[in-house]
Amino acid sequence: MTSRGNVKGIAARAALWSARHRTLAILGWIAFVIGVTVLAGQFQTIEATGADQGHGDSKKADQIIDGAGFPEQPAGEMVIVQNRSSSDRAAAVADVTAALKKTANVVDVQPAIQSPDGRSSLVTFGISGDPATASERVGPPLDTVASVQAAHPDLYVAQGGDASGDKLIGEDLDKGLHTLSLLSIPVTLGILLIAFGAVVAAFLPVLLAVMAVVAAIGLLAFASRFAPAVDTTMHVMLLVGLAVGVDYCLFYIRRERDERRNGADPHRALVIAAQTSGRSIWVSGLTVIVAMAGMFLTLDATFTSFAVGTILVVATAVLGSLTVLPALLSALGDKVDAIKIPGLYRKRSDGRVWNAFLGLVLAKPLISAVLAVAALGALAWPALDLRTKGEGIEDLPPDAAIVQAYKAVEEAFPSSISPAEVVLQGRVDQRKITEFEKAVGASDGRLAGPVEVKVNPAGTVAVVSVGLADKDALPLLREDVVPAVFGPSALVTGEAAGEADFNARLNASLPWVFGFVLGLAFLLLLVSFRSVVVAITGVVLNLLSVAAAYGMLVFVFQYGHFESLLDFHAADGIINWMPLFLFIILFGLSMDYHVFVLSRIREGHDRGLTTRQAVREGIGRTAGVITSAAVVMVAVFALFATLPLASTKQLGIGLAAAVLLDATIIRAVLLPAVMALLGEKNWWLPRWLGWLPQIAHEPPPAPEAPAPSRELISA
Repeated sequence: MTSRGNVKGIAARAALWSARHRTLAILGWIAFVIGVTVLAGQFQTIEATGADQGHGDSKKADQIIDGAGFPEQPAGEMVIVQNRSSSDRAAAVADVTAALKKTANVVDVQPAIQSPDGRSSLVTFGISGDPATASERVGPPLDTVASVQAAHPDLYVAQGGDASGDKLIGEDLDKGLHTLSLLSIPVTLGILLIAFGAVVAAFLPVLLAVMAVVAAIGLLAFASRFAPAVDTTMHVMLLVGLAVGVDYCLFYIRRERDERRNGADPHRALVIAAQTSGRSIWVSGLTVIVAMAGMFLTLDATFTSFAVGTILVVATAVLGSLTVLPALLSALGDKVDAIKIPGLYRKRSDGRVWNAFLGLVLAKPLISAVLAVAALGALAWPALDLRTKGEGIEDLPPDAAIVQAYKAVEEAFPSSISPAEVVLQGRVDQRKITEFEKAVGASDGRLAGPVEVKVNPAGTVAVVSVGLADKDALPLLREDVVPAVFGPSALVTGEAAGEADFNARLNASLPWVFGFVLGLAFLLLLVSFRSVVVAITGVVLNLLSVAAAYGMLVFVFQYGHFESLLDFHAADGIINWMPLFLFIILFGLSMDYHVFVLSRIREGHDRGLTTRQAVREGIGRTAGVITSAAVVMVAVFALFATLPLASTKQLGIGLAAAVLLDATIIRAVLLPAVMALLGEKNWWLPRWLGWLPQIAHEPPPAPEAPAPSRELISA
C-alpha cells in the first residue's frame, strides 16, 4: 500500500511522509530541538511574581503595597534562645546579639524579646541586599549562631527565616531534584531494556522523550511572555514528559515490531503501526491536552503555568512520536532490534500469564467486576475523610534543623511567624490605630500584639501588622475587627489571608474544572469510538482510579501510615492544590492506556469479532506493552516520593499508586469484565448521532502487489 489515497488519518499520513523523507524528518526534528533551546537561552523564561500568584483581597493588598514605594526591607531572620534545662540564657542572648552585629551581611539587629512563658528569647535581624537573593548571603549568620550554640550546649540556640529556609531546604530540594533527574532516565532505560530485550529499541523512546522535554522547556520561555512560569513547572514537565513520551514511543514501536514478526513487510508494518498506535497517540495526546487545559479555569498563576508547561510537553511528545519516530523506524528497519540482550529478547511476546488471567476474568465477568469495584471502593473509602490544608512548616522534613527552629519559635512566639497585615489607603488616623490596638487586646488572645504600623514615604498607604494566634483567628480580623475599626475599604493580607483566598478561588473553580475535563473527555471518546457507552464507561473507570488515589493519599499522609519509610509527619490534611492537580494529571495520563486498549478492542470488533473475542484479543495483545508503560510511569513517579517536601511525596505516591491501579485492576479486570457483561451494547450510538465521523480502527488491507516505492522507506 503506497497510494496516498489508501492511507487514512493524520498519524498515518505523517508517518508515510516522514518515512519517504526520513533524512529531512530526522534532521528537522534535531534542528527544531536545538533551535528552540538556543533561542530560549536568549529570551529567558519570565517567572511569576508573588503578586501574580495571589487571589482576592490579599492580592489587591499586595499590589497596593508593591506600588506604594515602600523602601525595600531586608530579608528577616530570627534567632531563638530557649531553656532546655534550668540554665540561664542571658549570657547566650548577649553573645548572639554581639556576635551578629559583627557578622558579615547582617543588619538591623534588634534587642531580644522574651516569650510569655519566660522560657525563650527572640533576636531578630535582617540580611543586607536584595531579599530575593538573601539565601546566597545567609551563610555567615548561620555560622555565627552555630558557634553560639556550641558555646552554650545546655541551651537551644537556632536560626530561622526566609533566607535560611530557602538555603537549607532549597539546597536539599535542589539536590533531590538533581538526583531525580539523573536517576529517572537510567531507571526508565533499564525498564525498557527488560521490556524490549534490545538496546536500540529501548534507547529510542528515552532519547525522543528527553528531546521532547528539552524542546518543550525551550518553548516555555516564549510562552512565559503570556503566562509567567513558576519555578516548579519544569519539574512537572519532566515528570509528565518522560511518562507520556516514553509511553507513546513504546506503543508505536511495539506495534511495528509485532507486525514485522507477523510477516508484514517494513512498509506495511509501519503503516499499520501509524494507523493504529499512531492514531491512538494522536487521540490520547489530544485528550491529555484537553485535561491539562482545565487548569486554566482556576485563574491561578501556578495552575496556569502547569497547564502551559504540560500542554507544551505533551504536544511536543506527540509531534515527535508521529514524525521523527516513523522516520527512525523506517531508517532502522529490523535493526531496531539490534544489540539483543541474551535471556531478555523474545521474538514474540504472547503474554501467557496475562492471557490466562484474562481468561478467568472473562469466564466470570460479574464476579470479577464486583471484586474489582469492591477493591477500588475499599481503597477509595478514606477519601470520604479527605481534608485540605495550605503548605506549612509541618510539610518540610521533620528532622531538618530549620524546621525544628521554626516550630520552637511558633510555639514560643506565635505572632512572630506570619503576622497578618492590614493595608490602609489614605492618611493614617492615629485614633483608629489606638482603637484597633484596643480591639486586639479585647480579642481573648486570638489577636496578638504588638501592633506595628509602617507608612510609605508619600504617606498615602499604611500597613498595620498584628499577630494571629492561629488561622482560625483570620475571620475575626477580616470580618469583625477591621471593618468595624477601619471600614470596608481596608484589606487584609499575609500568609493566612493568602491561603484563605487561594482556597476560596480553588473551591469556586472546582465544579468548572471537573465539568470541563469530564465533558470534553466524554466528547473525545464519543467521537473516537462512536459509542455513548464506551465514552461513559471510560469516564467512570478513570474517576474510580482517581478516587482510589485520593483514598491512598489520605491513608498515608493524613492517617500517618509509612511515616518512617517516607520520612514525613502526618498532617491534618492533604496539600490544598493536590486533589485538583492529581485529578487533572491522572485523568489525562489514564487516557493513554484507555485509548490504546479501546482502539485495539475496536479494531478486533471492526474485523467481525464478537465483543468478548475482541476484548480478549485487544487486552491480551496489549497487556505486555501496557505493563511496561505502567512500570515506567510508576518508577518515575515513585522517585518524586524521595524528595524532601510533603507536596512532592504526595504527588509521587498519588501518581504512582493511581497508575499502578489503572494498569492492573482497571484495565486488566474491570474494563474487560464490564465490556463482557455489556456485550454488543458497548457500541450503542443513538440514531441522531449518526452524523459523527466514521473513524477506521482496523489496519488497512494488505496490498495486492508489491509496493513500487517500498525501497524508499524500507531499511
